[in-house]
Amino acid sequence: MPSFDIVSKVDLQKLDNAINTVVREITTRYDFHDSKSSIELDKKALSLHIVTENDMRMDAIEGVIISRAMKQGLDSRCFDFGKEKYAAGALIKKDVKIKNGIDKDTAKNLVKLIKETGLKVQPSIMEDQVRVTGKKIDDLQAVIAKLKDAKVELPLQYENFR
Repeated sequence: MPSFDIVSKVDLQKLDNAINTVVREITTRYDFHDSKSSIELDKKALSLHIVTENDMRMDAIEGVIISRAMKQGLDSRCFDFGKEKYAAGALIKKDVKIKNGIDKDTAKNLVKLIKETGLKVQPSIMEDQVRVTGKKIDDLQAVIAKLKDAKVELPLQYENFR
């Protein structure tokens, strides 16, 4: 039976390239001249550690991160900027989580969306991905089209279409 997997993965090499570009841009920009701003990528924990002096520079860094990630082909929804900033002396620190994989709640919402279409397909949750099987390839393609139109907070990729 034909099937495909719905996943949410971040290409670490593209992310690393984007963050290196951001670091280079921040060190050369005039408005960041003589600032103590730094950005570090933790590949194991999948998070960014941003340190800067004030909120204005923090917002500028976030904008640069999003624009450079988009130019590398990454979706901006993979970053969880959140609201929590914490002070460390005269500096502001912020940890940005990078979303990788589909959590249980989002997977349940995806399954619910797929079942609401009324197509003869069977979605199933498998760890951090959702597998959709059906008898007709046209039904599977209709599910992909429906999910692309749906508002999901994660960037979705469709793999292993057999």
